[in-house]
Amino acid sequence: MKKVYGSAAEALDGILFDGMFIAAGGFGLCGIPELLLEAIKEAGTKDLTFASNNAGVDDFGIGILLQTRQVKKMISSYVGENKEFMRQYLGGELELEFNPQGTLAERMRAGGCGIPGFYTKTGVGTVIAEGKEHKDFPTGPDGAMETYIMERGIFADLAIVKAWKADPTGNLVFRKTARNFNPPAAMCGKVCVVEVEEIVETGSLDPDHIHLPGIYVHRLIQGEHEKRIEQRTTRPAA
Repeated sequence: MKKVYGSAAEALDGILFDGMFIAAGGFGLCGIPELLLEAIKEAGTKDLTFASNNAGVDDFGIGILLQTRQVKKMISSYVGENKEFMRQYLGGELELEFNPQGTLAERMRAGGCGIPGFYTKTGVGTVIAEGKEHKDFPTGPDGAMETYIMERGIFADLAIVKAWKADPTGNLVFRKTARNFNPPAAMCGKVCVVEVEEIVETGSLDPDHIHLPGIYVHRLIQGEHEKRIEQRTTRPAA
């Protein structure tokens, strides 16, 4: 099965459709699938729902799809650093489902493992818990009970992720904190498309160093990536 494609547009060909649900890796501007996001923008696919920790910034990451009004709903943990995101949400133009970061990561992982739902204490007693099933569980030998809420696994139509290295079979290695949401996002998509900085020969990756096995990866591209700093703080010039 061919997994390596020549460009982001080629890798997404035949996959995109209006109204689809996409899980995207990345945290801030670290480890975001920028080439695939640009290809989605160019394709003009609209009414998209994204599960992603955040939406990049105004002119980078998912932010470029907000600018073109291609995103209908965000399932996210953080909305800062993106004025257009905040403007659309506060103006009632964009649906937003807030998730604690750990809950969002676990929802993706659960979907990838075929788990439709799970219970967590996170969010109990807050707006996060509104409308969700509550259940009490014993938490110790003394029989004390604590309340949990049920969260649903995420099953996306498409996962787009960014890795550091891959072999042609799709085995992935992530670099340091750029791993972030990428592995669970990759797991929960019916189709997973990955962009990497380098494709190495099959068999050259140490099996103990592989962070995500190629069974989760359907299509793969190599490309040049921009190394952005989300916020640069320097001392005033003397």
